[in-house]
Amino acid sequence: MSTIAADASSFRDPAGHVYQIDGRVFRTITSRAASDYEFLRQTDFLLDISERGWFVGASEIDPSVLGTVDEEVRYVVEHPRIPFVSYPYEWSFPALKAAALLHLDLHLEALQHNVNLCDASAYNVQFVGARPIFIDMLSMRRYREGEFWLGHRQFCEQFLNPLLLRAYFGVPHNAWYRGNLEGITAIDLSRMLSLRQKLSWNIITQVVLPARLQRTAIVKRPDDLKKLKQRRLPLPAFRGMLTQLRGWISKLEPADTSKTVWGDYDRTHSYSSDEAVAKHTFIDDFVSRVKPALLWDLGCNTGEYTETALDAGARYVVGFDFDQGALQAAFARAKTKDLNFLPLYLDAANPSPDQGWHLAERSGFQSRATADAMIALAFEHHLAIGRNIPMGKAIDWLIGLAPTGVIEFVQKSDPTVQEMLTLREDIFDDYNEENFSSLLQQRARIVKSETVSATGRKLFCYDRA
Repeated sequence: MSTIAADASSFRDPAGHVYQIDGRVFRTITSRAASDYEFLRQTDFLLDISERGWFVGASEIDPSVLGTVDEEVRYVVEHPRIPFVSYPYEWSFPALKAAALLHLDLHLEALQHNVNLCDASAYNVQFVGARPIFIDMLSMRRYREGEFWLGHRQFCEQFLNPLLLRAYFGVPHNAWYRGNLEGITAIDLSRMLSLRQKLSWNIITQVVLPARLQRTAIVKRPDDLKKLKQRRLPLPAFRGMLTQLRGWISKLEPADTSKTVWGDYDRTHSYSSDEAVAKHTFIDDFVSRVKPALLWDLGCNTGEYTETALDAGARYVVGFDFDQGALQAAFARAKTKDLNFLPLYLDAANPSPDQGWHLAERSGFQSRATADAMIALAFEHHLAIGRNIPMGKAIDWLIGLAPTGVIEFVQKSDPTVQEMLTLREDIFDDYNEENFSSLLQQRARIVKSETVSATGRKLFCYDRA
């Protein structure tokens, strides 16, 4: 008998919840949201945004598929499954920007159909490759004449302010956002802005004034706050507000545009052309043999070898890197070439944990999916030497991610490792190929190995099954 699993992240909305059965994804619609859903069905809005690729899609089915669930269900819809769920604190700057622009475009289109979005959570957006897609149909409801944008504060905290943190100060949003799952408040961002920055009209209207209102709300009486909630906003002004925000966000770029540590690696690495060909061939042969539905590329850099894996038969690749420049280039590659490739931020020594309410609302890095295969090229030395992770523990973690994969071992004499050791003591007495190979063999079968560079870099294909 199939088990019905309630999605731990969808408990907040009384309008309905998400359930999973055997990999299928269902959303319930309760009496609370039934009239708005019925209105949506009468419009062509859902069909319009689905055809544009903005919405995940939804097919109404018989509610009996869920049996008896503990809520008053009026309707049930089935959504296509997203290949891999990601969160805003794992997105690069261009990914967060693309998600923000999608949300605004969707909202503007919704108003054309007399539909409004009642919230503006960044968690309502997912990615298929580099393409953002909206997933929460319960945040769509009939527009009420003159209503204010109740999701404005949420949009600013979860989209705009994290983007401004990078655009104005060159500080990536990832760590702050992961520490505060609701984003960055106007009060916090306002404290960082200079007087000159605060003189910008966009900053005044979207950061300074909201921060002042939030401070005022702390000391205002309930009756005064009720009046704020009842304020009116004409539809043309509503559209103008969204359009102005869209124009501003579309022009935002990171302030730290200088060269990053690994952002140019695929163009400046020490491989000769023949060595690069050998490495690509090894990956091609591995992926052609395994044909993984989901491949993880650890240390994906700009996606050069990800693309090789996709060409060789990998259906979908989630790449991980900690270098912001590399992630931006990888996202651009995925977007320009329309690849089934989603590059995400990851500090492998501190991966995303289970967190949120009851430590279940936002699943950790390893809880969300099981990869069929993984590749970790020029990666293990960042753990073993860069972060002092004992080699055995690093190998345990790596091969625990997928039943088969490719790990590149970088010799201590390699220029990259020597550069890492320049300003620190070499305490890594057991960091050598013989020890690496021995530790790997204790945990998995080495299917194949090959030296692919003049400096002795070696690829190991393992199979732990």
